[in-house]
Amino acid sequence: MDKGALVHTTDSSASVGDAAGSFSSLRAYGLALARTPQRLARRACVATSPGEEMSRVRALSGAHMARKLRWPDLVGLGLGGMVGAGVFVTTGRATRLYAGPGVVVSYAIAGLCALLSAFCYTEFAVDMPVAGGAFSYLRVTFGELAAFLTGANLIMEYVFSNAAVARSFTAYLGTAVGVDAPSKWRIVVPGLPKGFNEVDLVAVGVILLISVCICYSTKESSVVNMVLTAVHVAFILFIIVMGFWRGDAGNLTRPADPARNPGGFFPHGAAGVFNGAAKVYLSYIGYDAVSTMAEEVERPSRDIPVGVSGSVVLVTLLYCLMAASMSMLLPYDAIDMEAPFSGAFKGSSGWGWVSNVIGAGASLGILTSLMVAMLGQARYLCVIGRSGVMPAWLARVHPHTATPVNASIFLGVFTAALALFTELDVLLNLVSIGTLFVFYMVANAVVYRRYVAADRTGAAAAWPTLAFLLAFSLVALCFTLLWQFAPAGGAKTGLLGACGAGAMATVGAFQALVPQARRPELWGVPAMPWVPAASVFLNVFLLGSLDRPSYVRFGFFTAAAVLVYVLYSVHASYDAEESGGAGALEGAKVQDEAAGCKV
Repeated sequence: MDKGALVHTTDSSASVGDAAGSFSSLRAYGLALARTPQRLARRACVATSPGEEMSRVRALSGAHMARKLRWPDLVGLGLGGMVGAGVFVTTGRATRLYAGPGVVVSYAIAGLCALLSAFCYTEFAVDMPVAGGAFSYLRVTFGELAAFLTGANLIMEYVFSNAAVARSFTAYLGTAVGVDAPSKWRIVVPGLPKGFNEVDLVAVGVILLISVCICYSTKESSVVNMVLTAVHVAFILFIIVMGFWRGDAGNLTRPADPARNPGGFFPHGAAGVFNGAAKVYLSYIGYDAVSTMAEEVERPSRDIPVGVSGSVVLVTLLYCLMAASMSMLLPYDAIDMEAPFSGAFKGSSGWGWVSNVIGAGASLGILTSLMVAMLGQARYLCVIGRSGVMPAWLARVHPHTATPVNASIFLGVFTAALALFTELDVLLNLVSIGTLFVFYMVANAVVYRRYVAADRTGAAAAWPTLAFLLAFSLVALCFTLLWQFAPAGGAKTGLLGACGAGAMATVGAFQALVPQARRPELWGVPAMPWVPAASVFLNVFLLGSLDRPSYVRFGFFTAAAVLVYVLYSVHASYDAEESGGAGALEGAKVQDEAAGCKV
């Protein structure tokens, strides 16, 4: 039976309304809803190929994105995306409550976890240099529904966090100039509920300015980011030098109140160091946005590995030095959790001006992290529009600027509207859960693609790999639950050791029994499957450290995304498939050579 006959059989009740689309009239939409189960069965698990993503799907944007970025641009974008205001907040809390001076080791552990995830992203980005990032990677691996849920949740996480970070820019800028900015620069509107009654025009202006910049040109946006990031890194180096100069090495082992708090470099032991790593890992979020720039990279096989991994390594070094300098300035139990770096100098006679410098540095960090985050979000949304599960106008690339203008404007206006009124007291844990979940999914996806051949379909071909991924995730979950809830003692140590041994045995057995179905031609994750397995394990561990409200919010947005998919996206995707991928563009090929792409 040919494909046309199969379509007729599986959707035999189709009427003339289908020819015009599921949304052409109320009657057509009603018929589409009635056939939702059949369409879900047909579309939810359908996976595209990398070739499709780089040719037919990519052609739906019309004009090409210009390939003008090189590895220095990617390193700059990675630094700008990661070294934001987060490090100025997470360091104090992780040091005071969990790791003590051992927060330096916490940052090293978190940096290793970020590097493992970066390897997984890099293999996909080199093999498939398109703008979709994790959305495209999951779409070619696990299908449309998994990609849509993760992409939608990630976009919502970043939109809310960007609105909150933009409002915090007002406060940090005020610190830099010595003004209580929230009270003086925000307009209180009587009659509105608390939390929604302070208009922040500075935050709106920052978001709209960045939106205009990223719409104008990706290369020029990269240059602006490079300049701001260079100045911001200079501020950070200044903080590090001041910390080592003014600090006392004795503070690395001596608490301010020995009677109430333990001493030593690891006052709370290994548990404190790993719990601290879970908290400071939030400071690394942002490198994933670099992979969404793959469609604009001149030589993906060279520039992407250096850009993504290099930025993670440099940021880890900076963070470890910052943590060490802060720990030398004050004993860990005297550190201000909310403003650890500026607080360390405020009480120091003659050195209060350093807190103003720190405020200026944090302000620049907010600008760079916002720019990189908004660049990445626009490309996520652009590729989601290409896939047919969201309106196609989001996918359009402007022929003159070579940027996804529609997606950039939509996200800029949406984020600015939220930042205008809403005092988004978004906890860092709430912002990070969607991102950590995507990192977990990408690590699983890179294993699946290596061990399941693209031309073999069905459960029989995939079950060994799926069974391994499920079993390994369960072992990691058991380890995490024991770490979080089991009472301290020899029994807990033994159970944790057993889980660790079980995890290693699971990976070793899988490596010995299941051969790789494909090997990447240009760049691949080293030590397969150990590196992505370690990434899965660490991401499960970090997810387990988040609080209950984080999971409630994650569940809420995931449920909302499922509802949107069922009521709209699956039908839009079905219509796109039936129309042959936007009619006239069917079969269009993107010639990377013509766009300047080199291997």
